Amino acid sequence: MQVFRGFHHPGIAPACALTIGNFDGVHRGHQAMLALLRSEAQHRGLPSCVLTFEPHPRDYFARKAGKPELAPARIATLRDKLSELERCGIDQVVVLRFNEALATQTASAFIDETLVAGLGVQYVLVGDDFRFGAKRTGDYAMLDAAGAERGFDVARMNSYEVHGLRVSSSAVREALAAGHLEQAAALLGRPYSISGHVVHGRKLGRDLGFRTLNLRFHHAKAASMGIFAVRTHGLAPEPLDGVASLGVRPTIEDSGRVLLEVHCLDWPASLAQEGGYGKLVRVELLHKLRDEARYDGLDALKAAILKDAADARAYLASAAPHAATGRQTTRDRI
Repeated sequence: MQVFRGFHHPGIAPACALTIGNFDGVHRGHQAMLALLRSEAQHRGLPSCVLTFEPHPRDYFARKAGKPELAPARIATLRDKLSELERCGIDQVVVLRFNEALATQTASAFIDETLVAGLGVQYVLVGDDFRFGAKRTGDYAMLDAAGAERGFDVARMNSYEVHGLRVSSSAVREALAAGHLEQAAALLGRPYSISGHVVHGRKLGRDLGFRTLNLRFHHAKAASMGIFAVRTHGLAPEPLDGVASLGVRPTIEDSGRVLLEVHCLDWPASLAQEGGYGKLVRVELLHKLRDEARYDGLDALKAAILKDAADARAYLASAAPHAATGRQTTRDRI
């Protein structure tokens, strides 16, 4: 899969079958749309293309209004979004920076300058609630009329439901915020996970007797915060059971930065003491144990971690084997 920041690049496809959206989480509704896009692209002999945005448009408008609390919690980092889009078989992703110029671009200019001139669209697939352009004045009817005039096909896909529940990024966020990891996994079609390179931290976990793997979450608001039973992929041939904290570490610092700290319950001897640093790992959050809390001193924090590790070990021992948390294939997901 090729990834482009913007569309002014010599390697970008001259024509494509396109879908447009934020795709936060790449949930089962997204997956169904991407499967349809691939099918239509193959019939037309075109590469499949996703047009997405960073930051999330609602992030931009929340910052502009001076109300960061209105920004949506993020399900996935850009890395994880791109990884899932690649697993869905997409040929090309174009990431547009959502800024003042894009926010104020008229709907007709977006069609002419971005879709037609920039991406050479021959087929566009959108969701049933798709809106675009400044003040969201563009809709499906406008896009369909423009396609008839400019020579590209337009299609709309209705909502995707699982057990009567409309699958959406908002529904995934609600499940994660409530700590319902199993429900989130049903909406996503896979366990909720976060990936990233293991970075050096303050080494406080080592001093407390709990070596941790630190992964940065590059957004101010994660969709789920707290303490979790997890499995970590990428360190050993088999996933490693663990306990993790996803949050801002209120007992340790007051920076507001979101960090995922993972303690593997049984550290592989083959990795030695420093073997995790720099590795790209994926951490599946399988079960929420509790909310993040502030403790009066490191002794209280250590006691809490001891209990969390025991609770995580008990949960993972009773849960399905490692194979049950494996990622589904593209064909199996839809």
